[in-house]
Amino acid sequence: MKAKIFERQFDEGVDITATLDLSKAKRVLQDQKRVNVDFPTWMIDSLDREASKLGVTRQSVIKVWLAERLEATASHVPSKGKREGVPRR
Repeated sequence: MKAKIFERQFDEGVDITATLDLSKAKRVLQDQKRVNVDFPTWMIDSLDREASKLGVTRQSVIKVWLAERLEATASHVPSKGKREGVPRR
């Protein structure tokens, strides 16, 4: 299929997933890297209670909450491309 046809169908809301080879698809910026973080006991207890209420793992709660915070922070990035409070590398 030509790119113009593909783009037109996509723009028109046509389901184009049948034309894609999803076996080679990759999620951008989704590589995993293990880190160790020490939390106070009270924080672990609170995370476990929240995870239990939601029916998910502690790790899932941590990942979702961190992602939400990072997205919120990123939405407040000044126009010069510098994030407030984040050291530059």
